Amino acid sequence: MDWKKALKAHVAGKPTRSEEEKRAEETQLFTELYCQWKGVQPNRQHESFKSIPKFYFKLPAEDEVLQQKLREESRAVFLQRRSRQLLDNDELQSLWFLLDKHHTPPLMGDEKMINYEDFLKVSQEAGPKCKTYFTATVFAKLLQKDPYGRISIMQFFNYVMRKVWLHQTRIGLSLYDVAGQGYLKEADLENYILELIPTLPQLDGLEKSFYSFYVCTAVRKFFFFLDPLRTGRIKIQDILACSFLDDLLELRDEDLSKEMQESNWFSAPSALRVYGQYLNLDKDHNGMLSKEELSRYGTGTLTPVFLNRVFQECLTYDGEMDYKTYLDFVLAMENRKEPQALQYIFRLLDIQNRNYLNIFALNTFFRAIQEQMKIHGQEPVSFEDVKDEIFDMVKPADPLKITLQDLINSSQGETVTNILIDLNGFWTYENREVLVQENPADDLENFGEGEEV
Repeated sequence: MDWKKALKAHVAGKPTRSEEEKRAEETQLFTELYCQWKGVQPNRQHESFKSIPKFYFKLPAEDEVLQQKLREESRAVFLQRRSRQLLDNDELQSLWFLLDKHHTPPLMGDEKMINYEDFLKVSQEAGPKCKTYFTATVFAKLLQKDPYGRISIMQFFNYVMRKVWLHQTRIGLSLYDVAGQGYLKEADLENYILELIPTLPQLDGLEKSFYSFYVCTAVRKFFFFLDPLRTGRIKIQDILACSFLDDLLELRDEDLSKEMQESNWFSAPSALRVYGQYLNLDKDHNGMLSKEELSRYGTGTLTPVFLNRVFQECLTYDGEMDYKTYLDFVLAMENRKEPQALQYIFRLLDIQNRNYLNIFALNTFFRAIQEQMKIHGQEPVSFEDVKDEIFDMVKPADPLKITLQDLINSSQGETVTNILIDLNGFWTYENREVLVQENPADDLENFGEGEEV
C-alpha cells in the first residue's frame, strides 16, 4: 500500500478544519497505516504500561519563564527539606554521648569499642534521623580484627560525620546547579567558590581585587582534572569523590602550617605564586603571554618545538595565551604523573594526530633536545639509544607505537615527557646515577627542578 497517497487523498476529501484537527487526524491515520505496514495492532499495549511512572520530564525552554521559576522554587524547597533531614551539631553531640554511654568493654588500648547488640541499642535511642547509619552493612564495613566482634565508636562517629558533611556539601553544590541536572558549569562553580571565600580564614588576607584571579585559579584545577574531555561541565558526584574540596575546605583551619599551605593549590600563597609567575613572564605587560615569554617558564629549558605545539593546540588570542590557558599549562607541567596531565602533553606530542607516538614523533621532539645540547657545548646523545630506552621503559602493546594508555600503564610518563620536551629534564635523566650518588633519593626531584643546564 502506498500510504503517502492514501494519506493525501483522505485529507483532501475532508471539509476545512483547524490546523490542530488536521494534524491530529494525520497522526492517527499515519499510525494506522504504519501499523498495517509493520503488521502490528495499534494501541495494543501491555497492562503493565499503565502503571509505569513517567521518568522523563522535559526541561522548560528559555522563554518559559513561569515554568523555569516553578522548577527553581521546587528544587529549592526539595533541597531545604533534605537539609533538615541531616543531623545538626546538637544531634551529633547527642549521638556521641550515646555511643560513649553504650560502649562495650574492655577497652582496646585507649579506644572505646561497641558490639552489634549495643550498636542496636544506640540506634533505638538515637532517633529517626540516625536510622540510615545503624545498619548491619555499616557495622560489617567498620568491623576489623577485634576478638570480641566490636567496632571503634570513634571510627563509626567519624563515618557519620563524613556522611553528613558529604550530604551537606552535595546540597550546597546543588543550589548552584542552575539546570538541576547534577552538573556544575564553570560559571556555577565560580559562583560557589566566590561565595565560599569569606568562610575560609586562610584567605582573609586576599585583596578583593584578586578574588576573580583566585576563583579562576581554583576552578581551573577542578575542570582540568575532572573534565578532561572539555565538555564545560562537571558532575557534582565527581566533585564530591575527589579530594579537591577537602583541600579547599582545609583553608578553614586558622592554624594551617606554612608547608601545608604551600602544597595546597587552593591556598593564598599558592595562588599568588602562580599568578606572580604569570606576571613575571608577561614582560610587555599586556596581560597575555607570547611564545617567547612562555619560553622562560620554569628553568627556561623547554624546547622550541614543544612550545610551538603548545601554541598550535591550546586556545590563544592573536597568538598569545591568557591566564586561564596558562593555568592548564601549569597544572599539566606540575602534575606529569597524573593521567590528565599526560593526556594534555600527549596531545601536544602527537604531531600527526594519530592517537599514538611513533618513531617520527619521538625524533621530532628529541632533535630539539640535541640542538639545545649543541648550543650548550655538549655532545648530543644518539636518538637511537634514547628511542630504545623509551620503548624499553614504556613497553607498549605495539612495539612501534606508544599510545596514551601505554604511557599511563607504564608509570613512566613523567620521565618520558621530561626526556622529550625539557633539556633540563633530559639532563637530569641522563645523569640520574651520578645524582643518586651525590644527593639523597628524596631530594632528587627537587634537584632536577632547581638546576639549570
